[in-house]
Amino acid sequence: MLILGVESSCDETGIALYDSAAGLLSHALHSQVAMHAEYGGVVPELASRDHIRRVVPLLREALRSAGRCLTDVDAVAYTRGPGLAGALLVGCAFAEALALALDKPTIPVHHLEGHLLSPLLSSNPPSFPFIALLVSGGHTQLMRVTGVGEYELLGETLDDAAGEAFDKSAKLLGLPYPGGALLSKLAERGQSGIHQLPRPMLHSGDLNFSFSGLKTAVLTLVREQAELTDEFKANAARAFQEAIVEVLVKKSLKAIKQTGLKQLVVAGGVGANKQLRATLDDEAKRKRFRVYYPELEFCTDNGAMIALAGALRLQAGALPKVAGDFAVQPRWPLMDISTHR
Repeated sequence: MLILGVESSCDETGIALYDSAAGLLSHALHSQVAMHAEYGGVVPELASRDHIRRVVPLLREALRSAGRCLTDVDAVAYTRGPGLAGALLVGCAFAEALALALDKPTIPVHHLEGHLLSPLLSSNPPSFPFIALLVSGGHTQLMRVTGVGEYELLGETLDDAAGEAFDKSAKLLGLPYPGGALLSKLAERGQSGIHQLPRPMLHSGDLNFSFSGLKTAVLTLVREQAELTDEFKANAARAFQEAIVEVLVKKSLKAIKQTGLKQLVVAGGVGANKQLRATLDDEAKRKRFRVYYPELEFCTDNGAMIALAGALRLQAGALPKVAGDFAVQPRWPLMDISTHR
């Protein structure tokens, strides 16, 4: 089956074509980063309007790249939530209307499920079951993934997620939007051990996270400085990143030991962090487990992961629905979904 995937949950418009037999055929993506940079963050109304402008040209690009036409599509998968309500509505309305015109069914997809399954797009994918460290935007969670739609929450953030802490700390250091990626690059130039920052909940005894205190520690560090020199910023960024990475790695190792599983999947935007990947790779060699990451282009939001999730849900027995339901779920706990919904 040929699945068309549509992603529009926040500030990236993604369209992809996934063939259940041949794999990913094409994907097209437009990021709104440059537009939102002027405002220092995502402006929901502007995001929605830009999705409207981009979705049709991206569809044409994806079809052209795959050498397919609309009549070849068997079902349309789209992000139903969570995300910005207006942005989700654009993708939902587009997908439902297109499917209705083509007389094809639709597959509403949970955004985080797309991230969880995105490493399956790689040439060397993991097999079920595995532990997943989901570090995407406002979410930091550890999940046991037994199969498509079969997820057990092992731990989650109690306040700021890792991605939020990256972005907020970057802003405290005077870095422009989007700050998280810039902070990571800046940390590469910093010296380890210059500043000491806390590791929240590192020894909590459970698999939950908390990063708001770490962000506050960065604020205190900044306020103590008479001048925010480039050297200070780099060293502070290094200290912050090391704290985040240590917590994420230690909690992931605890989840592996607790479950007895030998596969760890890292998904979401923070999963692209070089230090996190290097540290996990070293631990995997030492403790004899395997770690998997999505390709860098699939770490952030994209249509490919939505098309894949839709295809896998069909293969797992989920029934697609008749097009015409324009409902979205801006707040949608991942644990609310199941293989048959």
